[in-house]
Amino acid sequence: MTMDKSFDATAAEARISAEWERLGAFAAGANASRAETFTVMIPPPNVTGSLHIGHAFNNTLQDILVRWHRMRGFDTLWQPGQDHAGIATQMVVERRMAERQEPNRREIGRDAFVEKIWAWKQESGDTIINQLKRLGASCDWSRNAFTMSGAPGAPAGEEGNFHDAVIRVFVDLYNKGIIYSGKRLVNWDPHFETAISDLEVENREVPGHMWHFKYPLAGGATYEYVERDEDGRVTLRETRDYISIATTRPETMLGDGAVAVHPSDERYAPIVGQLVEIPVGPKEHRRLIPIITDEYPDPTFGSGAVKITGAHDFNDYGVAQRNGIPLYALLDTKGAMRGDGLSYAESAAIATRAAQGEDVGDVSAVNLVPDDLRGLDRFDARSRVIEQVTAEGLAVTYLHREIEPETGAEHLERRPVVDAKPIMQPFGDRSGVVIEPMLTDQWFVDTARIVGPALDAVRDGRTQILPEQHKKVYFNWLENIEPWTISRQLWWGHQIPVWYGLEKDDAGKLSWRMNMKPNQQFCAETAEAARLQAEEFYGKPVVVVESRTQAAELFLAAFEGKDQPLPIYRDPDVLDTWFSSGLWPIGTLGWPEPTEELKKYFPTDVLVTGFDIIFFWVARMMMMQLEVARDVPFHTVYVHGLVRDEKGAKMSKSKGNVIDPLVLVDDFGADALRFTLTSMAAMGRDPKLGPKHVEVNRNFVTKLWNATRFAEMNGVRGGGDRPDPANTVNRWIIGETARVLMATDEALASYRFNDAATGLYAFVWGKVCDWYVEFAKPLFDGGDAAETRATMGWVLDQCYAMLHPIMPFVTEELWALTGDRTKMLVHGDWPQLGADLIDADADAQMNWVIALIEAVRSARAQMGVPAGAKLDLIVTEADAPARAALTANAPLIERLARVNTPMDGMAGKGMIAVSAQGASFALPIGDVIDVAAETARLTKAVGKADKDADGLRKRLSNPKFAQNAEAEVIEETQAKLAALEDDIARLRAALDQLAAM
Repeated sequence: MTMDKSFDATAAEARISAEWERLGAFAAGANASRAETFTVMIPPPNVTGSLHIGHAFNNTLQDILVRWHRMRGFDTLWQPGQDHAGIATQMVVERRMAERQEPNRREIGRDAFVEKIWAWKQESGDTIINQLKRLGASCDWSRNAFTMSGAPGAPAGEEGNFHDAVIRVFVDLYNKGIIYSGKRLVNWDPHFETAISDLEVENREVPGHMWHFKYPLAGGATYEYVERDEDGRVTLRETRDYISIATTRPETMLGDGAVAVHPSDERYAPIVGQLVEIPVGPKEHRRLIPIITDEYPDPTFGSGAVKITGAHDFNDYGVAQRNGIPLYALLDTKGAMRGDGLSYAESAAIATRAAQGEDVGDVSAVNLVPDDLRGLDRFDARSRVIEQVTAEGLAVTYLHREIEPETGAEHLERRPVVDAKPIMQPFGDRSGVVIEPMLTDQWFVDTARIVGPALDAVRDGRTQILPEQHKKVYFNWLENIEPWTISRQLWWGHQIPVWYGLEKDDAGKLSWRMNMKPNQQFCAETAEAARLQAEEFYGKPVVVVESRTQAAELFLAAFEGKDQPLPIYRDPDVLDTWFSSGLWPIGTLGWPEPTEELKKYFPTDVLVTGFDIIFFWVARMMMMQLEVARDVPFHTVYVHGLVRDEKGAKMSKSKGNVIDPLVLVDDFGADALRFTLTSMAAMGRDPKLGPKHVEVNRNFVTKLWNATRFAEMNGVRGGGDRPDPANTVNRWIIGETARVLMATDEALASYRFNDAATGLYAFVWGKVCDWYVEFAKPLFDGGDAAETRATMGWVLDQCYAMLHPIMPFVTEELWALTGDRTKMLVHGDWPQLGADLIDADADAQMNWVIALIEAVRSARAQMGVPAGAKLDLIVTEADAPARAALTANAPLIERLARVNTPMDGMAGKGMIAVSAQGASFALPIGDVIDVAAETARLTKAVGKADKDADGLRKRLSNPKFAQNAEAEVIEETQAKLAALEDDIARLRAALDQLAAM
């Protein structure tokens, strides 16, 4: 079959993908010829996701490793799957319901809403899987996993036991006391009305304001306020009856529990321990809070005094915890000021008693929002608080002087001090609304109890993290770990397997506080198991009801003495998706059942992931697997960089520099994109990608295709055994093939993907498609034609095989077109070649020939010799090996260097010198170039290069550049300077030669 003139990537990729899938080419264990296994777990993309350039990069690297091991006969599993993505999926489905003008989720209820999500998943949830197939990802798609498989309500086709694994682990950790419930400060998304993780918070710099307010001392007390300079001299001394604070969130003043100053701050020493009034709220119920000391305030920033609102700021929460300050919640789940709880008068009285040191117990019902602000949006409440404090004269002011332009009259007035300044504000990455620190009831993992083995496993090398620099991130997070919030206030996800019922007091009597959540917990894998637990606890019949509302009616009936079963109801929250994805390695292999897959493929071998989720996912998988399965989840974590645009900027929609990998696939083919990403995957570096880079590597695909067409036109076929040729050229290329294979194996084993790609590029393009094809042309017409055809066919087969993990489509196509094959290349044998195939004599001779041809070509180009001009080649000196190589390969040298038959002679006027190892030559060029014009051209080129080099030297010698520039930028600048200096040296050498002519 005659090859087409060019490779049609679009048609070939679809056809080859379909054939791979039809044959089950990627199935676990396919092509296995050895006992060793190789397992990779795909970082599960969100079920709502579509392929972005980060996915393309991550999955290309995984695929290279998997295909390389599969071709080497390993029993290979690349486990695919998707994460159910709680918030993202709920958002997508709710938005679709709104677009269709359907009733919202609260109107249709939880079960109906979850059913809609499953329907959406069946319809649209495989988008990214199909896109990964377009990229050539060779996952075992028959094993595609989902983190909600087997969950209640899952439709046909979504069977599995991942849900069972998640619930089993929760119950086990609960029973060990590692999972517990409690109130803590969390990131709260008012749009979705749920806690979210730090990963889902996007900190943005936005215009902000800092307001300065006075907190009057209680009872009209005063003190002497003294400020001193660095030398201790008094710069301000005055009597004050207040302490001033600054805040960017005035509405949170309503929940203040204290004002804190640093213990070393002498300005406030006289009033530490006294009470101050919060300057907002009804005057008749003006609330008092204490002045305390803590290490947190910075005496040099602002006034040095900090308001402590423990329920609405993470730093303040720490201060409150250390100092026993009550936590007063101000906001409801939608981000509005609370309207529930006790009246303001009752709440203020309780809070003031607490400030005076009285133990007031649980303050969750205390609502310190004044009646006129209750129910207001938080930002509207902010404006009202500012107005009220300012109107009362308790804003810190300055004297503003203004002159009337017409009359010259002077006006003085007091104005509030308000600093306009940029602030960092947290936003929900999906909702886009401002995130609030909120004190809420949540479920937590006591990570301190399970973190030790995860630290030890990396320290002792059972799991290695590459590059080494990322170990610091891993250790830093785990060594300073906080409890992990695992509950989310959503409907889509693994519902927490805890049921609530009435508590018992010390005497064993049932107790219940109206409007308070019962806290008797029954944790079990099923509702029936929870019911049996409850019956044993209460000693009477128990019924499981749907909601807290239904339970409340039955609780009340129980207190009225009605003889009926006691109710329990399930916690409505679901688990954070990081909890379920933390079980990904074992959950996808059938745990908790002792499956054959679990025995065979766990622990896994390599996790390929981005640096941004080392602590969110990698560390959690380490902790979870070591706690649950008592083994590390993977032996190696390879952390790749972030794909940036071609200028090095982070890609973002707002910048308009996002690159769609599928557009690149459409334009240039999947192979070109994959090769480009691989060649940029230098360990510890961020790739800089632009369409032009991919276009260059499409040319590489074309080069390989054209070389194969040349071979076909000369009767070359693949599929044969390795030949044992006599011709030096053929012996040389076999040795070069062995050399590049050993380098490729070493690079892939060390995760130096870029070295593998660039080495193969240099070999295939430079050695095979250029030099060997040119060297072979005359051999096809002589006595060595048969061995040359056999050698070229064998060499091209090795090229297809070695390139296949990186460029699977074009290599599979060429493999099929060039020989009678018994199997597809995806299951082809990886080459097994050693250093014994390198023929030292052939290697030395042909590399000498190449060096001489390149030297002549370089000299011709440097001196502006016309391409068509054929020059004499004067041999001025040559040792025996050089002379032998020259004699044996004279026809090749003459044709490829565009020179006449080499002849012995002396260098003379009008000649330039070139050299090769053990030999010197002269090229007469005086009659074919304009020496004066070339001298002028080269002189100008040297001047420009000198100027550019001086600019780079100045930049590198600038201390600010050295301090502020990223290491990668400094290295690039140094490399540019080194390249320029090499160019300058060559140009000056050429000028010297011209001057001597």
